Amino acid sequence: MPSPSLPIISGRDCIRALARLATVRADKKGSHVRLVCVGRNPVTVPLHDTLDRGTLRGIIRTVDVTVEEFTRLL
Repeated sequence: MPSPSLPIISGRDCIRALARLATVRADKKGSHVRLVCVGRNPVTVPLHDTLDRGTLRGIIRTVDVTVEEFTRLL
C-alpha cells in the first residue's frame, strides 16, 4: 500500500495542527519555534512559508503520529 502524500503547508499551519495534539510553544529563536507536549518528544518547527517535505516528515515522525493522523489535524 503506498504511503499517503504529504501536504504542502507553512510552518504556521504545522504549528496550528500540532496545537491540536496539546503541544505548547516553549521557545522561539529566530524563525524557529520549539513545541513541547507531555508524553511526546519536543519538536522544532521552522516558520517558513512552505516546509520542505523532509522537514515535515521529520516533524511528523518526531511527534509520533502517522501522515494520515497529521492530515486530519490540519
